[in-house]
Amino acid sequence: MTYRLGVDVGGTFTDVLLIDEESGATYRAKTASTPDDQSLGVLRGIEKVCQSAGISLADIEEVLHGTTVATNAILEGKGARVGLVTTEGFRQVLQIARSFVPGGLAGWIIWPKPEPIAALEDTVEARERIDASGAVVTPLDEEDMAAKLERLRQAGIEALTVSLINSYANAEHEQRIAALARRIMPDVPVSVSSRVLPELREYERTITSVANSYVQPRVARYVANLAGKLTDGGVRAGLYLLRSDGGLARATAAAEHPVSLLLSGPAGGVAGAVWAAEQAGFTDFLTFDMGGTSTDVALVQNLQPRIGRETTVGDLTVRATSVDVRTVGAGGGSIAHVPELTKALRVGPQSAGAVPGPAAYGAGGSEPTVTDANVVLGYLPIELAGGEIALDVEAARKAVAAIAEGIGVDSVEAAAAGIVDIVNENMLGALRVVSVQQGFDPRDFALVAFGGAGPLHANALGRLTGAWPVIIPPSPGVLCAYGDATTVVRDNAARTYIRRFSQLSDEELAGLLGELAESAAQTLAEQGVARHQQQVSYQVDLRYHGQGFEIPVDVDMASLTGAGAGLTQLAGAFDAEHERLFSFLLRDNEHELVTARATVTGPRPSVQAATVPDGGPDAAGAKLGTTAIWIDGSHVDAGLYTRAELRAGNQVPGPAIITEMDSTTLVLPGHTATVHPSGSLLIRPTEG
Repeated sequence: MTYRLGVDVGGTFTDVLLIDEESGATYRAKTASTPDDQSLGVLRGIEKVCQSAGISLADIEEVLHGTTVATNAILEGKGARVGLVTTEGFRQVLQIARSFVPGGLAGWIIWPKPEPIAALEDTVEARERIDASGAVVTPLDEEDMAAKLERLRQAGIEALTVSLINSYANAEHEQRIAALARRIMPDVPVSVSSRVLPELREYERTITSVANSYVQPRVARYVANLAGKLTDGGVRAGLYLLRSDGGLARATAAAEHPVSLLLSGPAGGVAGAVWAAEQAGFTDFLTFDMGGTSTDVALVQNLQPRIGRETTVGDLTVRATSVDVRTVGAGGGSIAHVPELTKALRVGPQSAGAVPGPAAYGAGGSEPTVTDANVVLGYLPIELAGGEIALDVEAARKAVAAIAEGIGVDSVEAAAAGIVDIVNENMLGALRVVSVQQGFDPRDFALVAFGGAGPLHANALGRLTGAWPVIIPPSPGVLCAYGDATTVVRDNAARTYIRRFSQLSDEELAGLLGELAESAAQTLAEQGVARHQQQVSYQVDLRYHGQGFEIPVDVDMASLTGAGAGLTQLAGAFDAEHERLFSFLLRDNEHELVTARATVTGPRPSVQAATVPDGGPDAAGAKLGTTAIWIDGSHVDAGLYTRAELRAGNQVPGPAIITEMDSTTLVLPGHTATVHPSGSLLIRPTEG
């Protein structure tokens, strides 16, 4: 038998899922995250899940890992000291940045502008110039450049970025500076912008390349440390990391391009949701991943997550392809507080995290959190993570009592309900960003809820959005790890190629896309994916001539190599998307190509979907009894069920609590959860 193992490291828990590729059987483990050294929690989880499956670590064929190491380096400001080489006259490119200030009218007064992640004193200028066509205007002064690189070495930089003006059109000078740097400072990793992001717009290209350098040493150390500990523990499997776009890359390759890992964790959840929704027969859905620290949401159409061209982490926005995931600081560990000035209840974005955690964890936390509120309301069992964490109900009530006093209510349960209502509204706002604000009606989609806390709030979010059914996948608390284990190896190649359609032919565009596909295909071949196993998709970024932004459009290569209607089809697809997003067209403006892109993916893993035996509508065999919960202002008796005993076709009427090792599902009054043969719970309003 062969096994694939998915690992997802979150802010509170590390989730591990082991899949038997032949039978589809799954084994899961959930352990507390170890923020100081994530590899400790990862290895502990792997040992735990292998023990439950009765196999040795050496039986694992592949370890597929979604990591937050790069993300945390940005959020915590603990990246490398980066040196930057720019073209002469562009030394302040990061300081000038883009003229955008978040907030209201007075945002420019109160907004503290973040410091660039490459300091001005560590930035030097190269005497050179290449024009937009790629022609050399001023040759590179290598002697001057060598002296400046030596100064950076003596200053103690830990990583170097080379980003020259118009290098996307001609990378010769960047490559020569990189060669000099490797000779002068051989132990310092070098990021070259023409390799990291070969696209126009010098600020976006520079900040993305600097971000790559900023996280590279930390990611490289983590990968080496984890690989070493896996080997020492007996795991001989290949180690892959999940990229922000939902694809996999060998850990060594990903460590060389770590800016592609900034949304590695959330992308795994979306990939897992796609797998679960497909098994349940749904193709269009919203994803709702609520963990201990934050909630991530995304939109999926035809089983394809929407892909964005920018990735935002904290105050940093880089040009890196990623699943279009939006994050809000609302999780089980989000802290509720009552500001003295307003006396209005707030929830998050501050989080109790894994250490000390919510008050109910009994690990030293005393501030009231969303988890504490759910404990007070009776929605959570007294143990979490398969018994690894025992909940202290009295500590939770004491913490929430401070909120009740702050907002002036007599009932601790009423205060807890207020906390849950507010966090639900916060998460609704995030769901509207990926749906309503993108021109989609959430009522046309299902809602896939997962994460340790997601199923507790899913029914309420379905009611707020009108998205039905609410789908609770099997093992929702470790679905991100499931996504890691069921996704595919992927790489893409892109190139800026600005041409009006009147200056472009179908044949020319087909040739460009073919070159890009060959480049990405070669990368996958080097990672062991045979050419005959690879699949290619194409995309172009288009705009109306004169616009300053682009819209990505999928390309059908057959249309470019057929009757010569390829560009006409692309123009029509662009017009349709432009009208959907902005409700108007610029009919007098010519269409223009800006960037072409090819994505190559490997074969889908041969993981068999598990099925649940049929049991008819009566769920009595899974019922443990009843429990008192607080809903709509009073205590009511709710049915208490164990998910492990539910069978296909079983119907669980609300109010009900459905418990399992890694999560708990709340079914509200007036709603019914039906068990799908794939094991997912489908929650719908009972009427109709």
